[in-house]
Amino acid sequence: MAQFFKAKPNKSKQTFAKQQFEIDHLDHLGAGVANHQGKVVFIAGALPGEMVSAQIVEQKKRHAKAKLLKVSQPSEHRIASSCQYYGKCGGCDLQHLAIDKQREYKQASLVTLVEKMGKTQARQIVPALAGEPWQYRRRARLATNYDRDTKQISLGFRALASANVVNIAQCPVLEAELSALIAPLNQSLNQLAGKRTLGHVELIRVESGTFVVIRITQTLSAGDIERLKVFETEHQVSLQLLSDHGQMTGLTQQELQPCYTLDDGSQLSFSAGNFIQVNGVMNRKMINQAIEWLDVKAGDRVLDLFCGVGNFTIPIAKTGAEVVGVEGVVEMVEQAKLNARQSGVADTPFYHADLSADVSEQPWLGHIDKLLLDPARAGAFESLQWLKKMKPKSVVYISCNPVTLARDCEPLIKQGYQLSKLGLIDMFPQTHHIEAMALFELAK
Repeated sequence: MAQFFKAKPNKSKQTFAKQQFEIDHLDHLGAGVANHQGKVVFIAGALPGEMVSAQIVEQKKRHAKAKLLKVSQPSEHRIASSCQYYGKCGGCDLQHLAIDKQREYKQASLVTLVEKMGKTQARQIVPALAGEPWQYRRRARLATNYDRDTKQISLGFRALASANVVNIAQCPVLEAELSALIAPLNQSLNQLAGKRTLGHVELIRVESGTFVVIRITQTLSAGDIERLKVFETEHQVSLQLLSDHGQMTGLTQQELQPCYTLDDGSQLSFSAGNFIQVNGVMNRKMINQAIEWLDVKAGDRVLDLFCGVGNFTIPIAKTGAEVVGVEGVVEMVEQAKLNARQSGVADTPFYHADLSADVSEQPWLGHIDKLLLDPARAGAFESLQWLKKMKPKSVVYISCNPVTLARDCEPLIKQGYQLSKLGLIDMFPQTHHIEAMALFELAK
């Protein structure tokens, strides 16, 4: 039998009317939370104590999301943003809240998540580690977008909840020298014949200099290379090209590698693909606090998991402790070994291992005195399953995701550890992102 297409009735999305909401608190993602007709409603941009007009844009069984339309009764802690792109650019989302209140909110969110999800309480809530609220980022990745109509590229950050690029001339959370590069770099890139083949652009400013890394999808012409060399010379930067295959090429024979310096004089080199903390000042404070909390002493056996390029491993080695670094990215392991040599602790061992897999046969797994963890957002749940073999007296856990930190409290508590200290590291002011440090100690 022949089957014919029959159009179904057009069911357009339901349109909700504007409603009034009273904001009770902020969630851990920085959105205002209201209780409305028996349902929790999340409203980004709203603050506790405010009355706002908003329109529901997403309905779920137990919660909803709404778009903020107007603040009828503003909070006393609401401030005007100093950035012309705020609300358009998807980078910052808390510039409307005074910085001291930002930190109070983040600390409170961290404690609440650990208590509710982790089902434990810290014996001591430590004052937040904090630095400058502006001009703190030493590294940033900018997106590019080529417009076929205007034949121009935009350079900036992705728009909020969108793939569109917000064209920017400056950014107040970047270090001033990096922010000042954006407008002239945009102008220079738009003069290239091969501008439509450009990918993202990375800006880096560390002790060894200022670096501009441009991802290219096709080889640039000799003329374009000369134009970029002019920019490199005029702005005294090291400009490098990153191919689709991950190959880095400098424009000059004297290619430099970015290198940052720690308080103890350690010099850590890295490449554009390596992870480093974007806030250099806070990174140094974090390292010092981690070593203090672990109470590292000469002769201690310390294991540093997710060690990266040796950010914690090398400073710990300089205390005289026996430290081992383990990392899941091969290139970063090799970089960490190089960093150890150039920092005077060449005998520090580094290993490559998938820390989400079975590590029972790894040569570094065994009894240790102290453990440091600095995992990615996914957390360290799998690694903590091997605590019985390690038996450290104390564990310092650095987290960039309080949800997975709270989850990972469970295996630690089950193995007889107690949460001794917990505190915020305000690594990303003007955003909701929460970096934290927790100290777990084996109960006596």
